[in-house]
Amino acid sequence: MGSSVDNRIPVWLDCDPGHDDTFAILLAAYHPAIRILGISTVFGNASLEKTTRNACSILTSISRSHSIPVYIGASHALHRPHLHAPTDIHGESGLDGTNLLPTPLVGPNTSVDAVTAMSTALRSCAPGTAWVVATGSFTNAAQLFLSHPDLVSHIKGLSLMGGAFGTGFTPAILGTVDGVPRVGNWTQFAEFNVLADPEAAHAIFSNKELAGKTTLIPLDLTHMVLTTEQVRDLILYGPEGKEAHPELPQDGSKGKTTLRTMLVELLMFFAKTYADVFGITEGPPLHDPLAVAAVLTGLVGTPLEEYQIPFWDFSPGTVEKHRERFEVTVVTEGTYEDARVNGAKTGMTVAKPLPEGEEGVRIPRGLDIPLFWKVLEECVSRADEANARGDDVLPN
Repeated sequence: MGSSVDNRIPVWLDCDPGHDDTFAILLAAYHPAIRILGISTVFGNASLEKTTRNACSILTSISRSHSIPVYIGASHALHRPHLHAPTDIHGESGLDGTNLLPTPLVGPNTSVDAVTAMSTALRSCAPGTAWVVATGSFTNAAQLFLSHPDLVSHIKGLSLMGGAFGTGFTPAILGTVDGVPRVGNWTQFAEFNVLADPEAAHAIFSNKELAGKTTLIPLDLTHMVLTTEQVRDLILYGPEGKEAHPELPQDGSKGKTTLRTMLVELLMFFAKTYADVFGITEGPPLHDPLAVAAVLTGLVGTPLEEYQIPFWDFSPGTVEKHRERFEVTVVTEGTYEDARVNGAKTGMTVAKPLPEGEEGVRIPRGLDIPLFWKVLEECVSRADEANARGDDVLPN
């Protein structure tokens, strides 16, 4: 990339940290082809107060607390009461499992609300260049485009982690609870981010122009990207492996830096909850960074071509490699309690294939998983280097 022109992809990250959000923040903050505009927080994996503190703490752990602003978003859904944050997956804090998370050096910017900050940052970018990535409930993202509809045509794309389809959409195993196979991760039918605010999801998917710019990363894809023991070793020790670090415990309890140890401690907590709740024992899926990685597509023929991470609009191994697009609908009927207790399909997502050439939601069925892990580890290395330099200081 030339020094005179910044060709990086502008990205606004909306999240609810969250173990997997930690890796989404890391990827957005340290990928050389991404220019992160800011972070907004939303309710979800924990209360808004906790997700906001967690975001600030994560930025401190990777030496970016002074250079990436955090803004406070929605504490509840567009048209629903407060949702009691679940604790069975992410724990009471939203980031249980480690005592290495630092006290935030910088708190959230409270000068404006998250939606205002998002709109201002996006308007500062050239038309057709910026992405919004949302890895929590879609409340802030939906409110952004409801309040500023002109931004739909201004942005390059919207990448969402959420939804689940089942019915063999991918080969992924989605899990079993109480002996019952399920599609969703919050109820038998619904993925948590969509169920948390189904009206927000509907607002996005029913906007045809916005849907045509939307990439949806469902559980069907994320459950193909498991943090296995080999992946955890890669994060702990780097590509050189544990054999290159005889000075470290060989039981996986400590990595070559404090950051790496913290990241794997978070993953181990996440792994235990996924094994206990869903019966997925190979390793937990790392949902949220895939929504960040999805902006690194369509780069062939651009100055950023070397950074492309291929996502496939078809099942890997099939002969036909066509451009799939979908009409996505969301079940909005029913309360949270109906969904959790009474078996309602609230928050369920349904994807209808569109005729070839018609614009709609892109739902990848696969990606280059080894390349994804390689790129993520490289971002950990860059964060290690920043920590070693002591980069987290007030800008001049």
